[in-house]
Amino acid sequence: MIRIGCHLSPSKGLLAMGRDALSIHANTFQFFLRNPRGSKAKPMDGQDAAALMALLQEKDMLPVVAHAPYTLNPCAAEARVQEFASLVMGDDLTRMGSFPGNLYNFHPGSHVGQGVEKGIEKTAALLNALLTADIPVTVLIETMSGQGSEIGGTFEQVRDILQRVDLSDKMGVCLDTCHVFAAGYDLVHDLEGILEDFDRLIGLSRLKALHVNDSLFPLGSHKDRHAPIGKGCIGFDALLALVNHPALTKLPMVLETPQDDLSGYAREIRLLRGEAVDNL
Repeated sequence: MIRIGCHLSPSKGLLAMGRDALSIHANTFQFFLRNPRGSKAKPMDGQDAAALMALLQEKDMLPVVAHAPYTLNPCAAEARVQEFASLVMGDDLTRMGSFPGNLYNFHPGSHVGQGVEKGIEKTAALLNALLTADIPVTVLIETMSGQGSEIGGTFEQVRDILQRVDLSDKMGVCLDTCHVFAAGYDLVHDLEGILEDFDRLIGLSRLKALHVNDSLFPLGSHKDRHAPIGKGCIGFDALLALVNHPALTKLPMVLETPQDDLSGYAREIRLLRGEAVDNL
């Protein structure tokens, strides 16, 4: 069975979030450690975190993915913006000490006119400043759509960041289907070729998680707009082939599709597991 879940909110508590995942038959999930559009974070409840970890182990839901706030720009031009990214990511990685063996995903940032090479250099430098040998999680660079001045919109750019990180064993990649499709990687007609390119440039062993999203805009649009599964330009058949690809089935897969409530995610999980396909 594929390991699939969705993005969940820990607002009711960490253990409650794990129970929400079980209620929709998810066997992994993703969550934020703090406000995704800001910097505020509640104090970590160690007892609640331990209860969640016990549940995840009991139900074979590991690993799960924590996501950095969207407001971070690791390669910002302004020193204060880059310092904010350093402080928040550093605190997040400390918090991840409550979730050993899991994954922490972040967007590599926007160079805002400095140029791609400078952006790569700055993001790698930030990672080198933050990563230590005792961090108990794997940090993931998310593949991006190449929107505006984003870095990470090509496998080569992701590779170039990874190659500059000293503690490379602490690093991996999260491939977002909407992002790579928008960046020009044709998941519909060339999945095998894309995976071969990824393996050649980065290494499939580096691929640790997937964001499974349809795309509102067409191939190569460089627009990051997620669509529900089967309701976008990638389409259901291509996404079904992707989640069932032998090289990917053991990876945690996270739905970040626009939904009104958990029932929408429950339906997409069933669809991608090959259930209730006629209702698409």
